[in-house]
Amino acid sequence: MFAVIKTGGKQYRVAAQDLLQIEKVVGDAGDVIEFNEVLMVGEGADATVGAPFVDGALVTAEVVEQGRARKVIAFKKRRRQNSKRTRGHRQHLTTVRISEILTGGAKPSKKAAAKKPAPAKEETKAAAPKAEAPKAESKPAKKEAAAPAAAATLFTAPEGEADKLTKIKGIGPVAEKQLNEQGIITYAQIAALTADDIAKVDENMPFSADQIKDWQEQAKALIK
Repeated sequence: MFAVIKTGGKQYRVAAQDLLQIEKVVGDAGDVIEFNEVLMVGEGADATVGAPFVDGALVTAEVVEQGRARKVIAFKKRRRQNSKRTRGHRQHLTTVRISEILTGGAKPSKKAAAKKPAPAKEETKAAAPKAEAPKAESKPAKKEAAAPAAAATLFTAPEGEADKLTKIKGIGPVAEKQLNEQGIITYAQIAALTADDIAKVDENMPFSADQIKDWQEQAKALIK
C-alpha cells in the first residue's frame, strides 16, 4: 500500500520503509514524526482520494538525519554597470524513513516526539533573578555584555601590503572585501590554497571550488 503526502509545499508518493529527503522538519535522529496531510492512500481500485485530505489517514516516519543539499551558486551581472554579485545557498533537508501508513483513525505503534519548549521562555526565567539584583551590581554586568567578541577568521592574513585581488577575473570589489575579511589578502595565499582550504572556503563562503581553482591559476600567473 502506498500514500501521497504533502509536506514543505511538495507532494511525495511513499510506501513503508521508503527512504526520502524532504524539506527540513524539526526533530533529531531517531525521532518519530507524523504527516497528517495525506492526499491519497491505497492502491488500485481500493485507493482513496482525499478532498483535499483523506479523513483518518496518517503516515509516520523516523528521522534518519538532518543535513543540507549541495551548494547552489547564483551569479548576477549587470552589463556595462561594473556590477556583479555571487551568492551561495545550501538548502536544509531532513532524511526520513517511512514507518507506517495508517487509515480509519488507527493509532501509530510509536508516538511522535514531544515538542521541545521554546527557548524564549527559558531566557525569560533566567533573566528574572537578574532583575532582583541591586542596581550597583547590574552596571558592571552591562558594561561586560557591551564588549563584542572578536569574530574568528578562516585564515591568518600575512604581514605587509595587500594585493589588488580584483585583478583576478571573477573577483569583484564585493568578493575582494569578503576574502579580505577572512584573512586572504595576497595572490600568494590564493595560489597556495590546499584542497582542505578550498573545501573550507566552499563551506563557509559564497564561492565554489571551481571558482577558487580558476583564481589559483590566475594568481600564480600574477606572482611571476
